[in-house]
Amino acid sequence: MAKTTKSTRVLISLPEKFLTEIDVLADEEQRSRSELIREALRNYIRQHDSDGYKSQVVE
Repeated sequence: MAKTTKSTRVLISLPEKFLTEIDVLADEEQRSRSELIREALRNYIRQHDSDGYKSQVVE
């Protein structure tokens, strides 16, 4: 049986230029903006695991 994960929307504010860069990269990688941002946050959390934060949501 497949594991399902509930998602919650989060509103954030980004400078227009930064959002444009995200959209260009997402388009180049044929991913959605959300997928790209989720991956960036996963990587950020993994980098900080050595600081004692052991995430159980990063998959």
